[in-house]
Amino acid sequence: MSSKNAITTSLFDLFKVGPGPSSSHTIGPMKAAYLFLQQLIQLPAEQAQRGKLLQINLYGSLSATGKGHGTDRAIVGGLLGWQPHTCDPKELTGLMKKKEDTYEIQFQGMKVPVSESSIVYHKGKTSFPHPNTMILRLLDEDGKTVVEGEFYSVGGGFIQQKGHEPEGTKHRLPAYPYSTMEELQAHLRAGNLTLSQLMIENEKALTGLSEKEIVRKIDQILDFMHKAVKRGVRAKGILPGSIRLQRKAPLLYERAKQHASTTDSFLIFLNSYCLAASEENAAGSIVVTAPTSGASGVFPGLTYLMKYHFHYSPQKMRDGMLAAGAIGFLVKHNASISGAEMGCMGEIGTASAMGAAMLTYAAGGSIEQVEAAAEIGIEHHLGMTCDPIGGYVQIPCIERNAMGAAKAYNAYLLAMTIDPGMQKISFDSVIKVMRATGRDMSKKYKETSEAGLALSVTEC
Repeated sequence: MSSKNAITTSLFDLFKVGPGPSSSHTIGPMKAAYLFLQQLIQLPAEQAQRGKLLQINLYGSLSATGKGHGTDRAIVGGLLGWQPHTCDPKELTGLMKKKEDTYEIQFQGMKVPVSESSIVYHKGKTSFPHPNTMILRLLDEDGKTVVEGEFYSVGGGFIQQKGHEPEGTKHRLPAYPYSTMEELQAHLRAGNLTLSQLMIENEKALTGLSEKEIVRKIDQILDFMHKAVKRGVRAKGILPGSIRLQRKAPLLYERAKQHASTTDSFLIFLNSYCLAASEENAAGSIVVTAPTSGASGVFPGLTYLMKYHFHYSPQKMRDGMLAAGAIGFLVKHNASISGAEMGCMGEIGTASAMGAAMLTYAAGGSIEQVEAAAEIGIEHHLGMTCDPIGGYVQIPCIERNAMGAAKAYNAYLLAMTIDPGMQKISFDSVIKVMRATGRDMSKKYKETSEAGLALSVTEC
């Protein structure tokens, strides 16, 4: 096949470390604001000195649920020079606590203030390429634009800037270019390769990393996930926000230990692990996008179960992560992992499909079984809405992570038990359906908190 449309995303673009509660509303905006700061730093001195005010314009889903998702503090953090993978989550949650809080953004010897009054939440329909749009402007004393940056937060912490190449685009070519599951399987057959071998070779070609470095980074990602679980099962209290939702993971974990001898105890443990990581995300702690922050409880729950209950070897864990990456790439490339575009099927649905593929491949499943598991995972999330109450990544998001993991486990069981040749729907086909479903879904159900469960808060 031609490499022109091949997937060039790295595993470490898909699995990103950063603060919760949302990859599209927190991590993406922080990265965009950081990039805008770099633009300001590189301005000619004469142009920079004209700048007196900063204006932050939020549109679409960023405007509708930005407050609950911490978009305001994320952007201020980025303008202060913070980055998602290195920022202190406690310092981040401390930003923008009061209306009068003001911060000085420094560049070229200038100090320009930014505060809550700098942020404009635009309501109504827009014609931007993506519903998660932000425009940052440096204004002169007359309110005229000195420089601006238009950014789109396209899901999973990925951003695009108008007039620039999409983030994650590599100028290097993968060793085995593919853009569909059919093309991926053709490479495996032609080269007599395993899926993990192909993924490693592509990662080496795209990033320039050695296999040893790739392995080390995968292990680090797993470690970050498991630390979120360990923190979450110990943490107690009320999650941030007006919902005042009580953490459930610690209680569930204790009850799981009390029922450790029962046949379904592993499922109780799995639920507690998923809730633990997801509650950490809701609290603004450090998590891993898998593929998004809103779905960052599915993977830690499954991988924690694989490591500490099934006692899988480190290599099996890595192989599973590579298989999951292949599925995540295909969804992102051919549909979307953005809740603002696909609803929750783009987030939990993708995470469930990735998790099912991971479990299947780590258990020794064939590529055909991996495909079947991933297809089942997506198929049974089609049409799932993204309707968070109050704009917080809490209800229904936290429990939805546990349900997504349970569906992933059942998809794995089905794929490993039934002849994959009996599957009538291919993974490529279900991704086309997913994309069409997202396109047809009302925007009220896509991360705007304008319908569905978001309107039932008075009944809760």
